[in-house]
Parts: sequence; C-alpha cells; structure tokens
Amino acid sequence: MTELPETLPEGMTRGRGAASNRAGRFETLTQTRIDDGWTADAPEVQRTDVSCEHARSMITYNRSPDLPFDRSINPYRGCEHGCIYCFARPSHAYLGLSPGLDFETKLIARPNAAEVLAAELAKPGYKVAPIAIGTNTDPYQPIEKKMGLARECLDVLARARHPVAIVTKGSLIERDIDILARMAKQGLVRVGISITTLDPVLARKMEPRCPAPARRLETIRRLAAACIPVRVMASPMVPALTDHELEAILEAGAIAGASTASWIMLRLPREVSQLWQEWLQTHFPDRTERIMGHLRGMHGGKDYDARWGHRMRGQGPYAEMIAQRFDRAVRAVGLETHAPRLPCHLFRPPTARSAQLSLFEDG
Repeated sequence: MTELPETLPEGMTRGRGAASNRAGRFETLTQTRIDDGWTADAPEVQRTDVSCEHARSMITYNRSPDLPFDRSINPYRGCEHGCIYCFARPSHAYLGLSPGLDFETKLIARPNAAEVLAAELAKPGYKVAPIAIGTNTDPYQPIEKKMGLARECLDVLARARHPVAIVTKGSLIERDIDILARMAKQGLVRVGISITTLDPVLARKMEPRCPAPARRLETIRRLAAACIPVRVMASPMVPALTDHELEAILEAGAIAGASTASWIMLRLPREVSQLWQEWLQTHFPDRTERIMGHLRGMHGGKDYDARWGHRMRGQGPYAEMIAQRFDRAVRAVGLETHAPRLPCHLFRPPTARSAQLSLFEDG
C-alpha cells in the first residue's frame, strides 16, 4: 500500500479553502489516508454538515488590551465561508474537530442563542458595553439564511437598545437593514465589511464561499444608503500577494460609502500556519518563500507572534511601510480611522421576570 500525502484529493476539497484535515492539537490519535487499490472512484465532495448544541451562555468576555471590545457573541461554531487564513480555525480543535476541512464543513449552530442572550442581558449585575458579533466566525455565513440566528440575536440587542459592532463578509446582512437602520438612528450600531482583495479570481481561491469583492462593495453601498455606519476593513493584508491593493481597496470602500477604515496583517496562529502554507504550495508555489519570509521578518523569525499589541500588525520595516501607506491612503480618500463611541446609556434590559417579555414591546 502507498501512503498518500496529508493533503486531500482535489475532488474532496473543491469549493473549500483547506486542502487537508489534520487532527487538532489536542488529539492523541491521527488518521492517514492509505491507497489500498480499492479507491478507483473519484472522491466525494465534502458537504456541509450542521449540528445543533444547546448554548448555556452566549456572551464571551476577553481581557485583550489590543481589542476595542471586551465581549462578543457567536451564533455559530465553524464557518462555511472557508477563508484559508481565518485565525478562528484553531477554535475547532476544542471541539475535537480539525481546524482544516472540518472547520468549514462541520458547523455547529446554537438555536437557543437569542433566548440565552436575552436572559444574560436581564441579569441584575449585567453592565452594558458594546457587543461584537463576527469576531470569531461570520454571523452571515450561508447557513444563516436558513437558520436566522444572527437576526434573532440582533433583534434582542435592538429591542434592548444595546450597542453592537458587526464584522462580516456576508451580503446576507442586507436582509437585516430594517433592524440595523433603526439602531443606527440611535447611534447603536456600526458594521465592518472585510475586503481582502479586489481580484475575484484570487478571492475565490482564498475565500471560496464568500461573496465576490464587488458584491461586498455593493453591500457597503446599501448599508451606507440606509445611513448605517460602515467601516471598510482591508484585512488581512498578505505581503507579496494582496498588499499592493491596499490603496485601491480603501478607495473603493470610500466610493461605496464607507466612513471609516482599518487594516490587519495576516495572522497565522497554531494550525493556521500549516494550512496556509499548504494553500500557498497549491496556488502560489513560486511565492511561498517570499510571502513566508516577509511574515517571519515581522515576527522575529517565527510564523506568528501572539503578543498583545504585536499580533495584529507585526513590526519591522515591512510592517511600518504598510502602516504608512494606510495612513496616507485614508487621508487621500477622506476616511477616518476611528468611529464615534457607541452609546451605552440607552440600554433597557429585558425584564428579570421574563427575559423575553420586553422583546415584544415597541422600542
């Protein structure tokens, strides 16, 4: 028998970002594909499988000093968008699943998310501060169209007049403009739309199930037309692959109606580094060493350095050059880098007697 390479056959990974499905870092056993001569048929394309879990809590708190929020919610675990660079991939290892193909094909939904969120907001000791949605997995990934969990959570927050910041690549957010526009009138919401590249061919390879870049720009237009504050996120910037597009992305976002902008350098925590390098070897083998060389140069010779204040942008001449280009570009196109603070004083918690009761009252 012939041992096959770690990467899976193209037929299994068509339309996906990851090329392999290695076990997560907590697993004691690994699996290796072996060609025993009985696999003449083409391998089956990996379908998306969605299971449900009963959430016991929804609000996750963090103490990271380099993040602009201290709490977030995620209606889903895993993300069908399949962005190969996604820094959230390692979180699937906590579930006993692979950060590779499992992350984008074995999804977990939390059907009681809105109910649990309302109960948490109703607790007497709850202290309001902006909640971030989409910081780990995209709330507007394809399964949201069927399940609607992000909309349910957004409705809870809107009725409670709770400030919220949303990050997404999904055009499905346009479905919720009715809620978002009401919140925007009170200054309670802002939305970030991530655009990694304007090249639709590259985007399809790197973010296989995301809306095309032009479609994301249209989402910015539609949100801005509804007076919803939008940030264009040039993230992540990939040295020697997408960083030359930085100015063009910011200009396109400004023309579409974005009012603020931000950028983050490519991050490769834990299992993401190996997955990313497999992807490079498949699609850009001639640039692999150059791209990884720049990244290592920004992280002291390592693929990634997770230190607070360093992890988002790295350091050194290359990182400084990108930062300077960003500063010049936002000034040139009239974008701001900081949005007004989201107000907390309007918060009206669901009643302690029934977390759901106040959700049906007109706000």
